Amino acid sequence: MAETAKLVCLDCGSTNRVPVAKLGSGPKCGTCGAKLTDGKVRALDPATLQKAAKTDEAPLLVDFWAPWCGPCRMMAPQFQQAAQALAPHARLAKIDTQDHPAVSQKHNIRGIPALILFQNGREVARLAGARPAAEIEAFVRQNARMPA
Repeated sequence: MAETAKLVCLDCGSTNRVPVAKLGSGPKCGTCGAKLTDGKVRALDPATLQKAAKTDEAPLLVDFWAPWCGPCRMMAPQFQQAAQALAPHARLAKIDTQDHPAVSQKHNIRGIPALILFQNGREVARLAGARPAAEIEAFVRQNARMPA
């Protein structure tokens, strides 16, 4: 049987099982049809973040940010660039800490931007401060289990 990975759709929150060999061929959510590994940064709500952090077997890097944060806004294009470079083997998402302050508390966020890497139901690593795309990519590659 082919090796599979569980991925939560970051649009609708449904759990999907995808063959690892097919991650690069544009798998779609079985419920809503959204692309699961397209290299785009998705905005999350707290429920989807919690489910994806606990369920995803592929690396999920989440940017905790706020619209009033200058470094957060400056890093956004770099974060998107890293998302494209890491696709399809890792996914990047963001959550607005201004709209969802309880999420900051739950994840012990002391400053933003803050990046937390989740994989296989647990936090793998975290990184504070705005970073260029190359550093974001290197952080994920060093701390997550990804195919070569």
